[in-house]
Amino acid sequence: MVLLELSACVASAITSDSYSLYSCDLEKKEMARLSKTEQGDVVIGPKEPITLGTSFSAHVALTREARRESHLSGERRDALTVSDNTADSLMALPILDDAEKCFGVVEFYRLAKSSHFTEEEEEVATLMLQWYDMLVDYVEIASLLLAMGTSALCKMENFAKALVHADRTSLFLLDTRSNELYARIFDDGYSLDEFVLQEANRELHKERSSSTSRDDEDLEAVADYSGGEGSETEEKIQRRPTWQQQDIRFSMDKGVAGYVASTGKVLNIKDAYKDPRFNPEVDIRTGYKTKSILCMPIFIRGVVIGVVQMVNKRNGTFTKADEQAFETFAIYCGLALHHAKLYEKIRRSEQKYKVALDVLSYHSQATAEEVKTLKDKPIPKSIKNITRYDFSPWAVMEDDKPVHCLYMFKILFQDIKYDLEDLMRFTLTVRKNYRSVPYHNWSHAFSVAHSMFTVLQTTQHKLSPVECISLFVSCLCHDLDHRGKTNQFMVQSCSPLAAVYSTSTMEHHHFNQTVTILQNEGHNIFKYLSSDEYKKVLGDIKQSILATDLAVFFKNKVTLHNIITNEPFCWETIHHRSTLTAVAMTACDLCAMYKPWDVQLSLVYIIMEEFWQQGDEEKRRGLIPIQMMDRDKKEELPMLEVGFIQSICIPCYELMYSVMPETQPMLTGARENLRKWKELMDSHLKKNWHKCVMTKSKLTFSMMLKMSSHLILLSLELLSPWNPFIL
Repeated sequence: MVLLELSACVASAITSDSYSLYSCDLEKKEMARLSKTEQGDVVIGPKEPITLGTSFSAHVALTREARRESHLSGERRDALTVSDNTADSLMALPILDDAEKCFGVVEFYRLAKSSHFTEEEEEVATLMLQWYDMLVDYVEIASLLLAMGTSALCKMENFAKALVHADRTSLFLLDTRSNELYARIFDDGYSLDEFVLQEANRELHKERSSSTSRDDEDLEAVADYSGGEGSETEEKIQRRPTWQQQDIRFSMDKGVAGYVASTGKVLNIKDAYKDPRFNPEVDIRTGYKTKSILCMPIFIRGVVIGVVQMVNKRNGTFTKADEQAFETFAIYCGLALHHAKLYEKIRRSEQKYKVALDVLSYHSQATAEEVKTLKDKPIPKSIKNITRYDFSPWAVMEDDKPVHCLYMFKILFQDIKYDLEDLMRFTLTVRKNYRSVPYHNWSHAFSVAHSMFTVLQTTQHKLSPVECISLFVSCLCHDLDHRGKTNQFMVQSCSPLAAVYSTSTMEHHHFNQTVTILQNEGHNIFKYLSSDEYKKVLGDIKQSILATDLAVFFKNKVTLHNIITNEPFCWETIHHRSTLTAVAMTACDLCAMYKPWDVQLSLVYIIMEEFWQQGDEEKRRGLIPIQMMDRDKKEELPMLEVGFIQSICIPCYELMYSVMPETQPMLTGARENLRKWKELMDSHLKKNWHKCVMTKSKLTFSMMLKMSSHLILLSLELLSPWNPFIL
C-alpha cells in the first residue's frame, strides 16, 4: 500500500499520465504487478519471470538502472511488454533497499500529446523513491507514538532543511473547527533527537488534544516540528521556555502560513518584514528574527491540511531550485500525515470496541415486565411541594422515582407530541444504565433532574418547550454509566474510555450513552420532532452534559459574568441563553448544596465512600491518594467545604439569581449551609465531625445509600494543589 501511494505521488510530481508498479523477488526470479481497487484493496497480478529480454521492467530489475524510451510504436510496446498500450513515452526506475537490492520497479507512461521524460525528471523520481525506507519508518513509528509527529518526520524535516540550507523549519496544521493554524512544538534551532523521545513519553501518558471523529480533524494529533543540526543535553531541554511546549495558534487570515493555507499557493519571500502578509507575532514570542521564508501547502486528497515552511536561508535567499526540492518534501509530509491518520483511526476503533464490550456486558434495556409494572402505576395529577427548592428527591421511594419522572416529563412536554410507552421505556432504561456506585447513581440523576424541573417551573424564563425538555433529559442522563471514578483515574489506569475521549472523558461517554439509548427501538422520545428539531435537541443535550465538567463551568462562569456586567442579558440572543443554561446545569448538579442542612449533612458519608473506594484502589496500585480520597484523613472535610462553597457554589448561584431572581432559594440555602460548615470547622467538634453527622441526621443509613451529590468531587477541583480532577 505504501509503495502504491508513493508511486502515485511520484507520478503526480513528474506529471505522468499513468504508472505501473511491480514487486520483485530476485531470488525466485519472479515479479508481479500491484494495483489497487476502488475500495482500496491491493491486488497482486500473475507472476512473471525476471530474465533479460522478457520485459522492460524485468530488465530494470536485473540491471538496477533506470531506463527511458520515447516514440513507442505498437510493435515496440509489445516487445517491451508495456502495460499501457496507449503510451508514447516510458520511464522505468528500480526501487532499492538499504543493501542496494531491487525489490520493486515502477513504470511511468505519457501519451503522445505529452512531452517525453527528461533526465531531470528521472532524477526527481529516483530521489523520491529513495525515501521509501524513511517513509515506512515513519508509518511504523506513527502507529506507536500517535500524537507526535515522530522522529521520522523530524528526520524528513531535517533533510529538507539541509537540502535548501534553511536555518529553521516549521510545520503547521489546519484546525478546521476554529479555522486556525497551529503547532504543538516550535523549532528553536536545537536537535530534536532527545526532545522527540521526551515528548513522545509525555504524550503517551496524557489526553489527546482532539476527540473528534471527522477525518480532517483526526490529523490534529500528529503535528510536530523538527529541530536544527546542533545537540542539546537533557538539562538544556528542561530549561526551555514554557511557551515551547504550548500550542502556537493563529488565524488563517494572518501571516504567510495563513495565506498559503487559504490559497494553496507557494510563497518565496526574500525579506519577510517588507511583505505585508508576514505576521511578526511568533518572532515577538520567540525572540527570533525572520528574514527569508519559503512556505509550501500540504495536500491530502486535493485538500490543504497544513503548511510547511523553511525560514532564513543560510548565505542568501531561497531559489527556484529550492522551491522544486521543497515541493518534493511537502508531498512526503502529506503522505506521512495521511498514514498517521489511518493508523490513528484504527487505534480509536479498537478502543471504541473495548468500551462497547464493557458497556454491553453490564447494561441492558428495560424489560417488558418492568414497563408493564410502570404502566400499572397511575401518573399523579399533582405532587405536593415538588416545585419547592427545599423538596428532597432523596426522600422519594426508589419505585416511585420513575413515576415522578413521568409526571415532570408530562408537564415539560406540554403540547409536544410524544409516545407515553416510549417515555416509560426510556426512563426505565436510563435508570438501569446507572451503575450501583455510592455516588454517581440513579438517585443523583433524579435529584439533578428535579432541580432543573424546579428552576424551569418557578422562573420567568423564555426557553421553548423543546429546550426545556432537552435540559431535563440532560440532567437525567448526565452521569450515565459512571464508574465511580474520576477522569484523572481513568487516564492513569489506561482505561479505554480515556483513549476514546480525550477531554471531559466521562462527560463525553455520558452523552454517547444517552444517544445510544435514544437509538434503541422503542426508546426515541423525540421521534415526532422534525429532523431539524431533533438535531438541535441532540446538540443542546451534548452541550448541557459537557457543561457538568467543572473545567467547562469555569469558562462559562466568566462568560456569563461578563454578559451580565457589560450588556443587558437578552433571552433572544442564542449565546446568552446557551451560556445561562450551561451554568444552570452546574447549579442543578450541585443541588445538594442548597438543600436543608440535615439533608446535605447526611449526604457526606455516601459521597466520601465513593472517594474512599477510589483511594483504596489507588493504594492497591501503589499510589498515594490525595487527602480527600484517604479514609484516614476524614477530619479535614469541613475546611474544604467552606472553601468550595465560597469559591464555586455561591458565585454560581449569584449568577443564576442575577438573571432569574426566582432562584433566590438556591443562593439563600447555600449561604446558610456555608454558615453551618464554618461553625463546624471552628467548633470543638472539628475532629469528631463524622460523629456529628450521624447524631444530627434525621435520615436512615439505608436512605443515605441512595443519595448523591457533586459536593466533594467538585471541591477537589478547586482545592487540590495539582488540580487533578476534571469531572
